[in-house]
Amino acid sequence: MSTGQGRCEEADRSPGAVRRDEAPARPPDHGVLKSLLGAWALAACSAEETAAVEEHLGGCGPCADEARRLREAVGLLQRPESLDLDPGLRTRVLDGCLERRPPRVPVPDWAGPYDTETARLDSLLRDMGDAEWHAPVRLRWFDGTGPASRRTTVAGVIAHLLSVDGLVAVAVGMEDPLAGSAAGTATPQERTEAYWRDARTPPTRSVRVPWREQSRSLVRAVSFTGGDRETPVDYGGFALPLPDALLDRAFECWIHAEDIAEAVAYPYEPPAPRHLHRMVDLAARMLPAALAARRRTGAAPPARHLVPVGGPGRSVRLEIEGSGGGQWLIPLDSPPGADASAGHEVAHLALDGVEFCRLAAGHVPPEEAAAGRMGDREAIRDVLGAAASLSRM
Repeated sequence: MSTGQGRCEEADRSPGAVRRDEAPARPPDHGVLKSLLGAWALAACSAEETAAVEEHLGGCGPCADEARRLREAVGLLQRPESLDLDPGLRTRVLDGCLERRPPRVPVPDWAGPYDTETARLDSLLRDMGDAEWHAPVRLRWFDGTGPASRRTTVAGVIAHLLSVDGLVAVAVGMEDPLAGSAAGTATPQERTEAYWRDARTPPTRSVRVPWREQSRSLVRAVSFTGGDRETPVDYGGFALPLPDALLDRAFECWIHAEDIAEAVAYPYEPPAPRHLHRMVDLAARMLPAALAARRRTGAAPPARHLVPVGGPGRSVRLEIEGSGGGQWLIPLDSPPGADASAGHEVAHLALDGVEFCRLAAGHVPPEEAAAGRMGDREAIRDVLGAAASLSRM
């Protein structure tokens, strides 16, 4: 009998045993639970505290109201990270919206790249601090004989875009953003230098407002009027039809947005593939005239053959890989009116789409372009040099 009783006492003292005279733990009182509401709203409670608070909220109206207000306040404190969004998200959302409800005044398809690239750059500028607007930026281009550059600031780059976009604005009947004697100045570099020279003080973040208003007004103007596609935009020395001019401005907007992003150490993605393809196509279409201009100045050797206008001539196959890819035949023979011919292909040149665009922007020297090359070396060198000569300040 005594032995059994001893075993019972030992069992009562074993680990994990609950003594009969111990009362169950009492839940936290109302004051303690109310003091935990702030931490609960911030998801900073332990699992046990969270369970106790949420059980209490089911039976306490005042605490439930307070918890709801705290959760709403926490939501307001969370800053939206708009710059980290997928760069293609805006296009996808707009496409989805327009499928359901077409706009009363649709943006012409050929103005889409400019509309998108100016909006993307504006998103980058929107969250920049005052000091970042004065971060140094080096504008780079290829002047036909070698690399050229000009030092400015982030604000100076936007002033450059404002002044050159003004060429398109004037062509569609808008006011020239350059005032006084600088108005009507022809070349992009002359317009930019005039804007910088005539400004009373160096450009600041205030330049963002007139640049963005002008870009939006340009899109509205071509949307409401439909835009005369044959309207020439004079760049001083050459002209582009309105759709190509807006595509050119979209290209430069992207390239300079990358310059700005690099200056403030922020990532920036290339354009959407369908827009990048159009930019590559514009550059490829401009190559024959650029090559002819280099030959006239002696920057490239004379053409080996003369063919009738519209006749087939020697060609280089330009293959653009990756995003915005495709193939183009670039005629080499004079005059520039000679047709490209697959039967007269003398070389094959392959580049990545973004690499080709940076070459055309003067950011990559032609001899350093990462390109696959096969065939006539002189022809390839001429095409790479002509691509780099498309760049300008």
